Amino acid sequence: MRLFEYAEEGHSYVRFSNPTNTVLEKRITSLEGGAAAVSFGSGMAAISSTLLNLAHQGDEIVAVRTLYGGSTTLFTQLFPGYGITTRFVEDENDPESYRKLFTPRTKAVYLESIGNPRINIIDLEMVTSLAHEYGIPVVVDNTFSTPYLLRPFEHGVDLVCYSATKYLSGHGTVIAGIVVEKGGFNWLNGRFPEFEEFYSANEAQIGADTLKREMFTKRLRMQYLTDLGGHMSPQTAFYVLQGLETLSLRMERHVQNAQKLAEALEQHPNVLEVSYPGLESSPYHSLAKKYFKKGPGAMMAIRVRGGKQAALRVLEKVEIFDYMVNIGDAKSLIVHPASSTHFGHTEEELHAAGVYEDTLRLSVGIEDAEDLIADLMQALS
Repeated sequence: MRLFEYAEEGHSYVRFSNPTNTVLEKRITSLEGGAAAVSFGSGMAAISSTLLNLAHQGDEIVAVRTLYGGSTTLFTQLFPGYGITTRFVEDENDPESYRKLFTPRTKAVYLESIGNPRINIIDLEMVTSLAHEYGIPVVVDNTFSTPYLLRPFEHGVDLVCYSATKYLSGHGTVIAGIVVEKGGFNWLNGRFPEFEEFYSANEAQIGADTLKREMFTKRLRMQYLTDLGGHMSPQTAFYVLQGLETLSLRMERHVQNAQKLAEALEQHPNVLEVSYPGLESSPYHSLAKKYFKKGPGAMMAIRVRGGKQAALRVLEKVEIFDYMVNIGDAKSLIVHPASSTHFGHTEEELHAAGVYEDTLRLSVGIEDAEDLIADLMQALS
């Protein structure tokens, strides 16, 4: 009975928890410097469950527009049916663009540590400081960065989401998601009556100290993982754990290759623009130096001279890069976002996210850098 009411650590049923997933959750929690974590069957399950744990009918979320297409779809098409409204920020690095959207019903600010696919960086400390003035938690999708390149909790962020399918796993073999809680956010600040009810109902068996440290995670596991059933299989957890063993080595090589490739692409006559914060020409270069001491990841976007047909021609001609929607794999991947990750979005939504008909998104792998450069040069030519 004590296991079923979460009064003590243990495993009663695999959909609630199991030993392999627990090892993964504790390892990610340690890497992030957080308090607790919950694993899910996919990145979107992690994101949607996180936000449903925060917002209910009549509530609002403030989000930036430079997001993965699936996240934008969640905000604009699915959540309205649940009575949850998303208010989008006009300028993600302007404090007033956030402040003017906050209301008593705002339950979270949502953004990505590196935007997909604009490859932009947001001043996390500015956003978290502002949101905390109003008692609002900040949720960051850290998939592109991993805790090796960026630990958002060190900059005030409260909750971190991952598609562990990507760099954490590293080999394109599983679908997985993880949510990590920093711990210590005051969920009893009057903005979250549902958390106050949860606290009152569970204080006796779980304990006040534990709830105040990781109440979000406890509620997420007990009400959303358990009842909606988006759990990660133990075999998947094992594969992600295997991937974590090489995370630091892979990320070092990913970043080295990305920097070399971005510098080469910037000089190519058929490339209109390279979006990579490691370049001095990037408007996010100063933020990259502030937040990404080991390099701003291995994702980049390019705009190809000649429009959509030229971009699609590059996809046909690459030989080392695989035309695939996934990212964060050991092998290099390339995709046309307007017809894949952001398919079905309006032109306004596409441009706000940094997606154009001539845009290609690159996930730079760990192959030989000169081979990757040569491959794109021949395709672009």
